[in-house]
Amino acid sequence: MRKYTESTPLKENCSKDDIRAYVDQVISELTLDEKIGIMSGQITEQKLLDDLFLIEHYNVEPYPTMEVERLGLPNVRFVDGPRGVVAGSATCFPVSIARGASFDPDLEEEIGKCIGAEVRAVGGNYFGGVCVNLQRNPRWGRAQESYGEDPYHMGEMGAALVRGVQSQNVMACVKHFALNSIENARFKADVQVDMRTLQEVYLPHFRRCIEEGAASVMCAYNSVLGKHASESKLLLRDILRDQWHFEGFTLSDFLWAVYDAEKAVKGGMNIEMPCFCHYIKEIPEAIEEGRLQMEDIDEAVGYILRTTLYYETRKDPQEYGEDVLACSRHIEVAKRAAQESMVLLKNDDQVLPFDRKTTKKIVVLGELGDTENIGDHGSSKVHPYFTVTPLKGIMKKMPTAQVLYNDGKDIKRARELAEDADVVVVVAGYIHSDEGEFLADRSDIAEMGGDRKTMRLHKRDVDLIKGIKGANKNTVVSIIGSSAILIDEWQADVPAILFSFYSGMEGGNVLADILFGDTCPGGKLPYTVAASEDDYPFFDPECTEITYEYYHGYFKMEKEKKKVSYPFGYGLSYTSFEIGKPSCSVCNGTAKFSVSVTNTGACRGAEVVQLYVGCEGSAVDRPVKVLRDFKRIELEPSETKTVELSVSKEQMAYFDEAENGWKCEDIDYVAYVGNSSADENMRTYKFKF
Repeated sequence: MRKYTESTPLKENCSKDDIRAYVDQVISELTLDEKIGIMSGQITEQKLLDDLFLIEHYNVEPYPTMEVERLGLPNVRFVDGPRGVVAGSATCFPVSIARGASFDPDLEEEIGKCIGAEVRAVGGNYFGGVCVNLQRNPRWGRAQESYGEDPYHMGEMGAALVRGVQSQNVMACVKHFALNSIENARFKADVQVDMRTLQEVYLPHFRRCIEEGAASVMCAYNSVLGKHASESKLLLRDILRDQWHFEGFTLSDFLWAVYDAEKAVKGGMNIEMPCFCHYIKEIPEAIEEGRLQMEDIDEAVGYILRTTLYYETRKDPQEYGEDVLACSRHIEVAKRAAQESMVLLKNDDQVLPFDRKTTKKIVVLGELGDTENIGDHGSSKVHPYFTVTPLKGIMKKMPTAQVLYNDGKDIKRARELAEDADVVVVVAGYIHSDEGEFLADRSDIAEMGGDRKTMRLHKRDVDLIKGIKGANKNTVVSIIGSSAILIDEWQADVPAILFSFYSGMEGGNVLADILFGDTCPGGKLPYTVAASEDDYPFFDPECTEITYEYYHGYFKMEKEKKKVSYPFGYGLSYTSFEIGKPSCSVCNGTAKFSVSVTNTGACRGAEVVQLYVGCEGSAVDRPVKVLRDFKRIELEPSETKTVELSVSKEQMAYFDEAENGWKCEDIDYVAYVGNSSADENMRTYKFKF
């Protein structure tokens, strides 16, 4: 593994001050070509396209910037994500939206450690997979790559991934900065937004990752307020550098994000990745003509070298041989992530878990029942050496039972099989062509993924579910997909519904564990399932300009008093919990809440206690309540634990556009403590800071 402690005068674990002094010195020794090389990816556009569509393994090895060997200067070696390392044959974790459903930052940090180790094992030092773009509408094709709809929740999960990845001396990249929530139009959309909405809704999760020490930020393809994100002084300098004091480096989204080298460099874009494109062609001429100064280039090179050298000179916590890739410990973490993620939406008459002793004949129905389905086939595609399908997982779990599979195309036959079985498992949902990364408006490459065309299941799935209605009382539908799917036209036709997401290489085994009671479901929806698609913010996948408004998700549903099918934070369990009345103490601008939680059921399970806070008498329009803390806890039957939650006065500030800054208010606040954003059974507490 390449490390640079011997080839530079920098000692192991040297200080940032020493690194800064060294970089200030060495920059003067670099030629312009070397500086541009440090600021540029080193592969050709043709190689990138070949990796995507001929080799069909994008980023099969790390994509580098220039390494200046004569001066012992390391390069950036990019490996993509976020459901695992896309290079090599790595561990495939559940997609980020599934991990968001775990509401477990500790687990996400552990996943980050595994990913960071595997990045190092394939020769990388940079992970491009901390995606914290906000899901404003569930039709967004890459919703699976992010954590959900709530800025606070997303920030905590993203920060945890940053911590984990960077613990392995791998630079974490937070993306896509910013307002990237439409896939098909990502190359052409100009997003209009007011400053309060930008600061309060679309940036807090980025800022949280920066506060956690994220090494790098990747720009978005879309434009913001008429400027390409790669050239946006507002985003890259005014906010990222001046307001947030970011010291790492910025990097372009791949290949088509930079349009003009001069504008990008002046705007604050440090690295153009992954190909030789605008920088190598345009910077020398811009320098010669005086449109760029050498100081502009040195600034960018300084950010890159200081950050890279810091991580390259840290002492490693472990060795990173090939045996790290998809090792048994990492696969166990992937399995745990799937276990914590799956969300039980419905369980009438406690149909689940199925009784293993009395189950002799199982029927698995649906085209996805025996499909390896781990998510998008774009830049986030991982290549695990095995993937367990639902059918294979059930067969392994129930080796003595008769397990039959039918794709459901012949509904009459499917019904006959269902009537004759002890239990029926219908697997429905999406694959990579239904939702994912979109490149179809590039005339030179093939179509893939994109924004969803609908928020409902395919007709084949709905027809199958309705076709077996009433055929077997022990029927469950397992839904595969990313964000909200509207199921109102058939949810009454089955007793049990489990949202499985794209659950990674161990997904089929985990599904079987949950169905037969070896694992108690404890996932919570990281988004709102509305009653109608019209209740979500306006979505146009072909737009050239669109306005992002303040309200979305549960903020919007509660503000407009819309009934929802399933609220944010919702999820059932095989056991039951009682959340006590919170007590509160306020000190130095922070309100701390203590609340007891008791497992009142018969099996071990997990509950996610959620703290929301609302304002009374604010000077500005506010959401009814906003999430400000959450804790996932495991409890044995009859066990009680005390959960500590907190919120600071600064966390409840609003952005004052007139003063271009944050303003705290001395008003009454209301704490809401419960296990979802729904008002039923919420415990409330009024307080002041």
